Amino acid sequence: MTPFTYHSPATLDEASALLLESPDARVIAGGMTLIPTLKQGLARVDRLIDLAGIEALYGIETRGNTLRIGAMTRHHDVATSPLVLARLPGLATLAKGIGDFQVRNRGTIGGSVANNDPAADYPAALLALGATVITNRRQIAAEAFFTGMFGTALEEGELIAAVAFPADIRCAYAKFANPVSGYAMAGTFVALAEGGVRVAVTGAGPGVFRSTLHEAALRERLHPDAARSVPLPEDGMISDFHATAAYRAHLVSVMTARALEELLS
Repeated sequence: MTPFTYHSPATLDEASALLLESPDARVIAGGMTLIPTLKQGLARVDRLIDLAGIEALYGIETRGNTLRIGAMTRHHDVATSPLVLARLPGLATLAKGIGDFQVRNRGTIGGSVANNDPAADYPAALLALGATVITNRRQIAAEAFFTGMFGTALEEGELIAAVAFPADIRCAYAKFANPVSGYAMAGTFVALAEGGVRVAVTGAGPGVFRSTLHEAALRERLHPDAARSVPLPEDGMISDFHATAAYRAHLVSVMTARALEELLS
């Protein structure tokens, strides 16, 4: 690991200003991705900007029909929050299944969303629920936020302050997790909102995506068997030593059916 200067700003604006001062500056939230990357020499930084001291980035609250979760809120806090359990229990289930105990107590929702790992869990929830990413500059709809593998709509110096979810939507999440890392080899978040059923998939492709084929099938028949019967094409699916593209395509239908079973129960 190369030497760097450590900064602990007290506000998001201060953190943004520090980030803009150097092209090699990096922001750290929970550090679940960045620290291993630095230790392995896969990334270099000249300054590390720690968001842990910014009190405004913590907490979970409701504002009308919106559930607002601060960017530095830990996965464990999302999983155990009475507000999340009451207003969006499917999101609590998702957070409970992230990584292991250590990861859930250090990793943050903002860090996960900003990193946009193709196998991360939260992006599927944001996309299916139609969440909004709130930054220090603007509000970005989930549909516009995720732009591809590890890619987001965040601009230089732009940092996530919170994520706002529509509350009281019937939803559920199911994933086939890698037995070592806990990352989703295929994970599906199903939400039933006023606009109909929404199905978002993570882990199976190079980035989170809506499965329009499953949505169409479930509009015709809202039943797990309808989800299982969808012949999702393997084109565009990830194929690696963990699973083939065809297997991941099959897993998407299976996980969609399991999520729907949980939702309807």
